[in-house]
Amino acid sequence: MKKALVVWGGWDGHEPRQCADVFVPILREKGFDVQVSDTMEPYTDASLMKSLSLVVPIWTMGQISGEQEKGLLDAIRSGVGVAGWHGGMGDAFRNNTEYQFMVGGQWVAHPGGVIGYTVNITNHEDPITRGLGDFAMESEQYYLHVDPGNEVLATTTFSGEHCAWIEGTVMPVVWKRTYGEGRVFYCSLGHVAKDFDVPEAREIVTRGMLWAAR
Repeated sequence: MKKALVVWGGWDGHEPRQCADVFVPILREKGFDVQVSDTMEPYTDASLMKSLSLVVPIWTMGQISGEQEKGLLDAIRSGVGVAGWHGGMGDAFRNNTEYQFMVGGQWVAHPGGVIGYTVNITNHEDPITRGLGDFAMESEQYYLHVDPGNEVLATTTFSGEHCAWIEGTVMPVVWKRTYGEGRVFYCSLGHVAKDFDVPEAREIVTRGMLWAAR
């Protein structure tokens, strides 16, 4: 049986526990043996990390120790997959550039706060987005600094209403990449748990987790 580790914590505003409650049952339904932790100490357990197929980090801001970061990144480089969303993966440890290198991006702004915007599927052949059409979100529209090496699957376009100088900017929303031997999936949706009531958002993250898992 494939093993997954879900680690939640950090800033409560992103509802890390509630988001874990959305996806832990889905992973179990998909046949994973899931361990859930509200600390990052499992990252330092080399035998555990080596046994995993997937890590799902849900930890906005905060700090990670050198030993914890090394344990996580070593596991991913060795082939353990990682999948996450919004600030839980894309705004986790602002001082840790190697972690950001793994993710492929870092949050820097959400102009206007919670607003309505459109997510545009740009890759209709990939298994993560196949069969899905463009869809509307009412949430934070993430502006990120992103790695040009990412394989982008969906984007959003900024209107300029809240920051005139970014009008027309096309920003990745969903991407995948590799870090060493590990598969990395990221989706900028999911400010709070109810965002995953949008069927496309929930489906993209579910498929992304399955893709990333070794």
